[in-house]
Order: sequence, then structure tokens, then C-alpha cells
Amino acid sequence: MDRLLVSAAHKSSGKTTVSLGLCAAFTGQGLAVQPFKKGPDYIDPMWLAQAAGRPCFNLDAHLMDPAALRGCFSAGLRGADLAIVEGNKGLYDGLALDGSNSNAALAHELGLPVLLVIDARGMTRGIAPLILGYQAFDRDLRIGGVILNRVGGSRHEAKLRAVIEHYTDVPVLGAVAEDERLAVMERHLGLMPCAEVEDAAARVQAIGRIVAAQVDLTRVRSLAASAGPLDPGPAVPVEPVTPRRQPDLRIGIARDRAFGFYYPDDLAALEAAGAELVAIDTLHDTGLPAIDGLFIGGGFPEACLDALEANAALRGAIREAIQGGLPTYAECGGLMYLSRSITWQGRTAAMVGAIPGDTVMHARPVGRGYVRLQETAHMPWAGSGAAALCGHEFHHSSLENLDPGVAFAYRVQRGHGVDGLNDGVRVHNLLASYAHLRNDAGSGWAARFVAFVRRQREHRLSSAWQGAGQCARDSATASLRFAGALP
Repeated sequence: MDRLLVSAAHKSSGKTTVSLGLCAAFTGQGLAVQPFKKGPDYIDPMWLAQAAGRPCFNLDAHLMDPAALRGCFSAGLRGADLAIVEGNKGLYDGLALDGSNSNAALAHELGLPVLLVIDARGMTRGIAPLILGYQAFDRDLRIGGVILNRVGGSRHEAKLRAVIEHYTDVPVLGAVAEDERLAVMERHLGLMPCAEVEDAAARVQAIGRIVAAQVDLTRVRSLAASAGPLDPGPAVPVEPVTPRRQPDLRIGIARDRAFGFYYPDDLAALEAAGAELVAIDTLHDTGLPAIDGLFIGGGFPEACLDALEANAALRGAIREAIQGGLPTYAECGGLMYLSRSITWQGRTAAMVGAIPGDTVMHARPVGRGYVRLQETAHMPWAGSGAAALCGHEFHHSSLENLDPGVAFAYRVQRGHGVDGLNDGVRVHNLLASYAHLRNDAGSGWAARFVAFVRRQREHRLSSAWQGAGQCARDSATASLRFAGALP
């Protein structure tokens, strides 16, 4: 499989723009391009999926063991001609001191040649020691080419190429000039999700054309083709394959401009466990469809305050359903939406009110990074078997005025959660947390949630039959009494 890693010397070097451009350009040539993104991220994968026309999968060496990581990568490659993996931060950046979860480590694990994007603004001769240092830091890592980004013009480009050719053996595969058309829209928490950008498809296609005109796509494809066969890695115990269940229940999922942070492999895991996913638009739908459970992922509800507040009919329907016992799972933005209100930039808007607390947005992050959670007795769908659940959080909001009697499904071992000690608000059959779980990170949350939904449905059906049976018995007794057969 032709494959490569697009990385950089440091974050904000333009690797997302280059990755988008490459995905769009190669897709435009008729290739089936499979995008991947390293680390926990929702927004970049949305844009990459838009560019490639295929779901983008996340490869997270911190949350996933090598077997799970390779399994995710191999599964994503089915039917693809070319895999493009976008790194996060810099090539050698990562949490571990030994670099075991860095971009470079991922390149080693999956046999990925590295295409290094360098922000060349203000650089000439100094670019040589930068490249030489990156080569020397890990002699076993192959940096197969560089793309110069934000080049100041043809004269600047010529100087950079001459320096790199004279001092290094790394080929320059492209030079992308500074161009405002390459900017992807940003706001308070980073890139804006493509679902909120009306001309997202046109923007991506424009980026693809600009990158294609300034990058040697033939040489980039040759670099990807040089990866060779994918090493299967060390032998690992093979788990029995669980057959995919036929859908036997329906789970509503909020998918619109306000909510869209979902891992595609997690959604696939929900379906494999027997769930039919039913899309719900929290901005426009006025009622809930016939569903057995509800999943509201992350997103930016604060950016859609007016529309969410205006849709009082759906908010009321969701509140009544949760109070009636509808199994519901919410992450971050979903938690915010289910609280009583959201306050942002001096405005407070009413929300669902299923959670007895209010959400307040802050200028700086409240919780950010990887988390470790210990399940409590209040976890509604317990049974992961793991000593701790691993996930990630990134929120600028806090949950305030929370009812002191509320139950929590998690104790926080690492991270912030709701209050630094707890996360996972439990109300009836609702679990809402600031943490984002990943099914392949050992939590197995998808199958557990579906099993919980199934148990609750069976319990409701059983109760309904018992109630109906009692009604029939009462009716028969009354009839006999009326006929004089009973005293």
C-alpha cells in the first residue's frame, strides 16, 4: 500500500493545508485516497474526509495499543490506492520522553516515509541545519522529502532550494507560496468544522488545485510507493471475530452544525453491535423519532445558541424522554446542550435542562488533554474490565450550580472532568461527561452502551406486557363480578 506521513518541524507549519491539498489533488486524479489523522482530533478529520470523500480515521498511539492501531490502519486501507496520514504538532513531539507516542514512532510502526512540511517564512540558509538536525535525531527514520510552505516568492524559493540541495540529501517536492486562499477558517477553539462552512467543498477543491500546481505530485506518489509492504509487526493473540448483528434497535445521533464530533470507527462499532443510527438535527427537528437510545457527541453548541434555544419543541421532547428513562450518552458539547443553560460572551440561552446545572464558557481551557477515569457504582453500563478508562477532553466550559446530590459515573485519575475530581453526570439513564471515549482504546463503550439500551428496552417491554396482563386480569375480574359469578 502506498502510504506516507505528512509531518512538520512544529505545529502551525501548514501540514493540515498540505494534507488537504494532497488528498483533494490525488482524489481529483481518480485515486482512492484514505486519510488518517494522528492523535485525538475531530475537526481536521472532517476536512480530510471532505477532501478525500472517505471517512478519516484517527491513529492514537497513546490511547491505542499497537494491535489496535494497526487494526484501525489496516481496516481503513480497504479499497484505497494511497494512504495519507497527517501528523499532529511536530515530527518528534509527543507525551512520552522516549518518543514512543510521537509522530516519528507512528512512522516507524506503520512503515511511513515522512514528507516534512517546513514553514519557510524568514528562513534561508538556516533551513539546512533544521533539516540536518531532524535527520540526525533519528537515523532510522526516513525523511523522504520536504515541502516548503509560505514561501515569499520565486527568489526566496530559489535560495531555499539551493541551500537544501547544497547541504542536505533531502529532495524538495514542492514550494507553496503564501496565499490567503489556503487559509481554513478559524475561531475561538481552532479550525471551524467544515459542517459550519457553507462553501467547504469549494474551499477544499481550491486548496487541491493550488497545492497541485506547486507540489510535484508524481514525486510525492513515488515517495508513498517506496514504503513497501506493511510489516505485520509482532504476533498478537487474535480475538474471535464477533459477527455483526442485524439491527434490532434504533439509536438517535445528533448530527448537524452544532454536533459532529464522532469517530467513524466508533459509529461502526455501534452498528456492529446491532444499532441502526438515526440522524437528528437539533437545530430544525421539532420532535424525536422512534428511538431506543440517544447519543449526542461533542461540537460547538455555543456557536448555535440562538437556533438551539429557539427549538424549544425538541429540547422539551429530549428532556421528557430522558426523564422517562431513555438511555442517553452525551460527550462534552452534548453535556453542555443537556444542561439548563449555556452562557457565552455575555449571553445566556436556555438548553434542554435534563442535567441540573448550568454551562459557562471561559476564555481559557478548563480541561485539555488525555484523561484516565475510574468507574464508580453509578456507571449505568459498567463492565469494561479495564482498571481505568482512557480518553481525552478539550473544553473551555465548566458546569456550574450543579445539584450537590447528583451522581457521578467516574472518578478522575488524570484530567479535569466536571470538577477536577469527578466526571460522568448520571441522571436517570443518562450518562454525560466532558471526556471523549474511544472504543478501540480499551473502553469497548459502543457495545456496552448498545447492550444497556437493549436491556432497558426489554425491561420497558416486559413492564408493558405485565401492565397489560394486569389490566386484562382486572377487567376479567370486574366482568365476573358484574355477572354475579364472584362476590
